[in-house]
Amino acid sequence: MCRFIETVRLEEGEVRFPEDHEKRMNTTREHFWPGEVPLHLTDYIQPEKMFGRVRCRVTYGREIQRVEYFAYHPRMVRSLQCVETSGLDYHYKYADRSVLNALFARRGDADDVLLFNDGLLTDTSIANVALWNGSEWHTPDIPLLEGTHRSRLLRNGLLKPRTIRLEDLPDYQFITLFNAMLDFGEVQLPVSAIYTKRT
Repeated sequence: MCRFIETVRLEEGEVRFPEDHEKRMNTTREHFWPGEVPLHLTDYIQPEKMFGRVRCRVTYGREIQRVEYFAYHPRMVRSLQCVETSGLDYHYKYADRSVLNALFARRGDADDVLLFNDGLLTDTSIANVALWNGSEWHTPDIPLLEGTHRSRLLRNGLLKPRTIRLEDLPDYQFITLFNAMLDFGEVQLPVSAIYTKRT
Protein backbone atom coordinates (compact mmCIF):
# COMPACT_ATOMS: atom_id res chain seq x y z
CA MET A 1 0.00 0.00 0.00
CA CYS A 2 1.36 3.45 -0.92
CA ARG A 3 1.96 5.78 2.00
CA PHE A 4 2.85 9.43 1.79
CA ILE A 5 3.79 12.20 4.19
CA GLU A 6 3.30 15.89 4.62
CA THR A 7 5.73 17.74 6.86
CA VAL A 8 3.91 20.73 8.28
CA ARG A 9 5.50 23.53 10.28
CA LEU A 10 3.85 24.66 13.49
CA GLU A 11 5.03 27.98 14.88
CA GLU A 12 3.89 29.01 18.37
CA GLY A 13 0.83 26.81 18.01
CA GLU A 14 -0.08 28.05 14.51
CA VAL A 15 -0.23 25.78 11.46
CA ARG A 16 1.84 27.44 8.75
CA PHE A 17 0.42 27.46 5.22
CA PRO A 18 -1.99 24.52 5.66
CA GLU A 19 -3.65 25.22 2.29
CA ASP A 20 -0.40 24.50 0.41
CA HIS A 21 0.05 21.16 2.16
CA GLU A 22 -3.60 20.23 1.68
CA LYS A 23 -3.34 20.97 -2.04
CA ARG A 24 -0.33 18.69 -2.46
CA MET A 25 -1.83 15.97 -0.28
CA ASN A 26 -5.15 15.97 -2.10
CA THR A 27 -3.45 16.10 -5.52
CA THR A 28 -1.53 12.98 -4.51
CA ARG A 29 -4.68 11.28 -3.21
CA GLU A 30 -6.57 12.13 -6.40
CA HIS A 31 -3.80 10.57 -8.48
CA PHE A 32 -3.73 7.30 -6.55
CA TRP A 33 -7.37 7.17 -5.38
CA PRO A 34 -9.48 9.11 -7.89
CA GLY A 35 -12.76 10.50 -6.65
CA GLU A 36 -11.90 10.57 -2.94
CA VAL A 37 -13.28 13.50 -0.98
CA PRO A 38 -10.54 16.11 -0.25
CA LEU A 39 -9.23 16.16 3.31
CA HIS A 40 -8.47 19.20 5.48
CA LEU A 41 -5.30 18.96 7.54
CA THR A 42 -6.56 21.36 10.16
CA ASP A 43 -9.22 18.78 11.06
CA TYR A 44 -6.41 16.47 12.20
CA ILE A 45 -3.64 18.73 13.54
CA GLN A 46 -4.06 19.90 17.14
CA PRO A 47 -1.29 22.46 17.82
CA GLU A 48 -2.83 24.56 20.63
CA LYS A 49 -0.39 23.64 23.41
CA MET A 50 2.80 23.60 21.34
CA PHE A 51 5.40 26.32 21.48
CA GLY A 52 8.35 27.24 19.30
CA ARG A 53 8.93 25.57 15.95
CA VAL A 54 7.43 22.08 15.79
CA ARG A 55 7.62 19.53 12.97
CA CYS A 56 4.29 17.84 12.36
CA ARG A 57 4.49 14.66 10.29
CA VAL A 58 1.23 13.59 8.69
CA THR A 59 1.24 10.07 7.23
CA TYR A 60 -1.58 9.32 4.83
CA GLY A 61 -2.87 7.11 2.09
CA ARG A 62 -6.50 7.08 1.10
CA GLU A 63 -7.13 8.54 4.58
CA ILE A 64 -5.00 10.19 7.27
CA GLN A 65 -3.19 7.38 9.09
CA ARG A 66 -1.06 9.12 11.70
CA VAL A 67 -0.18 12.59 12.98
CA GLU A 68 3.06 12.98 14.94
CA TYR A 69 4.79 15.97 16.52
CA PHE A 70 8.52 16.50 17.01
CA ALA A 71 10.59 19.31 18.45
CA TYR A 72 12.43 20.79 15.50
CA HIS A 73 16.22 20.81 15.45
CA PRO A 74 17.57 21.94 12.07
CA ARG A 75 20.37 19.85 10.60
CA MET A 76 23.63 21.77 10.50
CA VAL A 77 24.73 22.04 6.86
CA ARG A 78 28.06 23.68 6.09
CA SER A 79 29.05 21.64 3.04
CA LEU A 80 27.44 19.67 0.22
CA GLN A 81 28.70 16.74 -1.84
CA CYS A 82 27.55 16.53 -5.45
CA VAL A 83 26.04 13.12 -6.14
CA GLU A 84 24.88 11.93 -9.54
CA THR A 85 21.91 9.66 -10.07
CA SER A 86 19.73 8.60 -12.98
CA GLY A 87 16.02 8.06 -13.34
CA LEU A 88 15.29 9.04 -9.76
CA ASP A 89 11.58 9.74 -9.23
CA TYR A 90 10.38 11.33 -5.99
CA HIS A 91 7.59 13.36 -7.59
CA TYR A 92 5.27 12.34 -4.75
CA LYS A 93 6.35 12.68 -1.12
CA TYR A 94 6.56 9.00 -0.27
CA ALA A 95 6.88 7.88 3.33
CA ASP A 96 9.54 5.43 2.16
CA ARG A 97 12.73 7.49 1.87
CA SER A 98 15.12 4.55 1.50
CA VAL A 99 16.39 5.73 -1.91
CA LEU A 100 17.08 9.24 -0.61
CA ASN A 101 18.68 7.82 2.53
CA ALA A 102 21.02 5.71 0.39
CA LEU A 103 22.02 8.82 -1.57
CA PHE A 104 22.57 10.75 1.68
CA ALA A 105 24.95 7.99 2.77
CA ARG A 106 27.19 8.98 -0.17
CA ARG A 107 27.90 12.43 1.30
CA GLY A 108 31.44 11.50 2.41
CA ASP A 109 32.83 14.27 4.64
CA ALA A 110 30.08 16.72 3.65
CA ASP A 111 26.94 17.41 5.68
CA ASP A 112 24.46 16.60 2.91
CA VAL A 113 24.28 15.71 -0.76
CA LEU A 114 23.47 17.94 -3.71
CA LEU A 115 21.69 15.74 -6.22
CA PHE A 116 22.11 15.80 -9.99
CA ASN A 117 19.49 13.59 -11.62
CA ASP A 118 20.34 12.73 -15.24
CA GLY A 119 22.85 15.58 -15.23
CA LEU A 120 20.49 18.25 -13.88
CA LEU A 121 20.58 19.83 -10.43
CA THR A 122 17.52 18.95 -8.34
CA ASP A 123 17.60 19.11 -4.51
CA THR A 124 19.49 18.04 -1.42
CA SER A 125 18.29 14.99 0.49
CA ILE A 126 15.87 17.12 2.55
CA ALA A 127 15.44 20.49 0.88
CA ASN A 128 14.88 22.42 -2.30
CA VAL A 129 17.68 24.77 -3.30
CA ALA A 130 18.25 28.12 -4.95
CA LEU A 131 21.47 29.72 -6.18
CA TRP A 132 22.42 33.41 -6.26
CA ASN A 133 24.19 34.74 -9.34
CA GLY A 134 24.71 38.27 -8.06
CA SER A 135 21.38 39.64 -9.21
CA GLU A 136 18.70 36.95 -8.81
CA TRP A 137 17.94 33.58 -7.24
CA HIS A 138 17.63 30.58 -9.56
CA THR A 139 16.03 27.29 -8.55
CA PRO A 140 16.22 24.05 -10.54
CA ASP A 141 13.31 23.89 -12.95
CA ILE A 142 12.79 20.15 -12.36
CA PRO A 143 13.19 19.42 -8.64
CA LEU A 144 12.84 15.91 -7.27
CA LEU A 145 9.97 17.18 -5.15
CA GLU A 146 7.86 20.26 -5.73
CA GLY A 147 8.15 21.74 -2.24
CA THR A 148 5.35 23.88 -0.87
CA HIS A 149 7.80 26.61 0.16
CA ARG A 150 9.37 26.57 -3.30
CA SER A 151 5.94 26.91 -4.93
CA ARG A 152 5.14 29.98 -2.82
CA LEU A 153 8.48 31.64 -3.64
CA LEU A 154 7.91 31.04 -7.35
CA ARG A 155 4.36 32.42 -7.16
CA ASN A 156 5.69 35.53 -5.43
CA GLY A 157 8.38 36.04 -8.07
CA LEU A 158 11.29 35.61 -5.64
CA LEU A 159 12.80 32.69 -7.57
CA LYS A 160 13.35 32.01 -11.25
CA PRO A 161 13.39 28.41 -12.52
CA ARG A 162 16.48 27.44 -14.48
CA THR A 163 18.15 24.34 -15.90
CA ILE A 164 21.35 24.05 -13.86
CA ARG A 165 24.15 21.58 -14.52
CA LEU A 166 27.30 20.81 -12.56
CA GLU A 167 29.39 22.97 -14.87
CA ASP A 168 27.10 25.95 -14.18
CA LEU A 169 27.93 26.10 -10.44
CA PRO A 170 30.85 28.58 -10.91
CA ASP A 171 28.29 31.08 -12.26
CA TYR A 172 26.85 31.40 -8.74
CA GLN A 173 28.11 32.78 -5.44
CA PHE A 174 25.72 31.29 -2.87
CA ILE A 175 23.32 28.37 -2.44
CA THR A 176 20.44 28.35 0.04
CA LEU A 177 18.46 25.34 1.28
CA PHE A 178 14.80 25.65 2.19
CA ASN A 179 11.74 23.52 2.88
CA ALA A 180 8.56 23.68 4.93
CA MET A 181 10.60 23.84 8.13
CA LEU A 182 13.48 26.03 6.95
CA ASP A 183 13.03 29.70 6.09
CA PHE A 184 14.54 30.92 2.85
CA GLY A 185 18.08 32.09 3.61
CA GLU A 186 18.23 30.38 7.00
CA VAL A 187 20.77 27.87 5.66
CA GLN A 188 23.01 29.56 3.12
CA LEU A 189 26.45 28.47 1.93
CA PRO A 190 29.06 29.83 -0.44
CA VAL A 191 29.25 27.79 -3.63
CA SER A 192 32.85 27.05 -2.64
CA ALA A 193 31.37 24.77 0.09
CA ILE A 194 30.03 22.44 -2.64
CA TYR A 195 32.31 19.48 -3.28
CA THR A 196 32.10 18.80 -7.02
CA LYS A 197 34.13 15.60 -7.22
CA ARG A 198 31.83 13.15 -8.98
CA THR A 199 30.42 10.31 -6.85
